Amino acid sequence: MEKENATLLTEFVFTGLTYLPEWKIPLFLVFLVLYVITIVGNLGLIALIWNDTHLHIPMYLFLGSLAFVDSWLSSTVTPKMLLNLLAMSKMISLPECMVQFFFFGISATTECFLLAAMAYDRYVAICKPLLYPVIMTNVLCIRLLVLSFVGGFLHTLIHEGFLFRLTFCNSNIIHHFYCDIIPLLKMSCTDPSLNFLMLFILSGSIQIFTIVTVLVSYTLVLFTILKRKSIKGIRKAFSTCGAHLLSVSLYYGPLLFMYVRPRSPQADDQDMMESLFYTVIIPFLNPIIYSLRNNKVIDSLTKTLKGNI
Repeated sequence: MEKENATLLTEFVFTGLTYLPEWKIPLFLVFLVLYVITIVGNLGLIALIWNDTHLHIPMYLFLGSLAFVDSWLSSTVTPKMLLNLLAMSKMISLPECMVQFFFFGISATTECFLLAAMAYDRYVAICKPLLYPVIMTNVLCIRLLVLSFVGGFLHTLIHEGFLFRLTFCNSNIIHHFYCDIIPLLKMSCTDPSLNFLMLFILSGSIQIFTIVTVLVSYTLVLFTILKRKSIKGIRKAFSTCGAHLLSVSLYYGPLLFMYVRPRSPQADDQDMMESLFYTVIIPFLNPIIYSLRNNKVIDSLTKTLKGNI
């Protein structure tokens, strides 16, 4: 009887971002505008890189892949969140929840690997400029991209597999605005200790590896630029690295707090606020941080617009 009751929960209800009815319409409009700009900005960047043969080099292949992953990540979460802000019922079935987490996990993990690959690419370009065409070939770039997506897929597949060992009977309330792994583990009536352990080991290892790669790469870049004693070069390096590190910090900070820190009962609201950064805000900001500060992208966009006038 206990096992039968434990399998009854096949639908869940999101608590969402707010309980106050007067905030639902303003939040819907704000996040709708952010989502539209995110999709237009990232897909526009992909189209720009695809159409301009001068941008068919590793740096922009990484940038285009990041734009694709940002669009994917945002589209996995935001449309359902927007629907729930207006809907009376915020229900989601267990299969839909598993699918949403699976695609969210792939895109979020892949972005970690992509940010590390982009940092390594900038290290080679600035610290070893003469060897850059030899080291960072298109073949190596494609391999790094494939490894990033495969790593994201395998990492999420492991957690998805461990989720299927759980049964849900404690509550059907998900204290979040999308299906993330930690709210699901909290709802399990099966002991989720193994799931938490795997989450800590795998997610922690990936984040530490990619963060160390980013920090070491940009530290070496800064040291190389400072040795040249060029004021213009120093300003350019700080501008470029500062923008990249800002994006990385905003993305990794919430992830580290959510998946690596010890859990507490008061963490639900804080988790939702942190999740907004890497599911909504970062995909919105990345085209600005990585593109509008890039002269080649701006020149390509200008030529494209002039050609269409």
